[in-house]
Amino acid sequence: MEGLLSVSVGTVFWASVAFLVVLFILKKYAWGPILTSLDERSQSIENALNEAEKARHEMAGLKAGNEALLREARNERDRILKDAKDIGEKVKAEIESKARENAERLMANARLDIENQKKAAMTDIKNYMATLSIDIAEKLVREKLTDAERQQALNQALAAEIHVN
Repeated sequence: MEGLLSVSVGTVFWASVAFLVVLFILKKYAWGPILTSLDERSQSIENALNEAEKARHEMAGLKAGNEALLREARNERDRILKDAKDIGEKVKAEIESKARENAERLMANARLDIENQKKAAMTDIKNYMATLSIDIAEKLVREKLTDAERQQALNQALAAEIHVN
């Protein structure tokens, strides 16, 4: 039992030399590249974090810009709708005004036509009455003038009227 658990100075020396050689080899060939690659990895992670932060700031700026554009678009939409409504109301008022003017003009023309037709009818009635009166007077005069005594009495009545006037 002594062989495995016993510690000899030579074994400790050669184990220490082997450990130091392995440590030197690892430090020279493995430790440097491992630390370099760890530094590179750390640097790439830091760069990625910086890029992410920069992208986050850019996204915040874009979001603010988008909100401003959206507000501007809404304001423009509201202005366009207001302008369209105003134009619609103006067109409506203009159409109503023209319709009212046309109706008034048609009414005036209709009244004028009615007045003209009324005057023409009155003229026709007067002409008809004059013709009818002349026909009646002619018949009466013929009837009265057929008799000589009546003719003599009529002449005296007419002569008396002329002297009175």
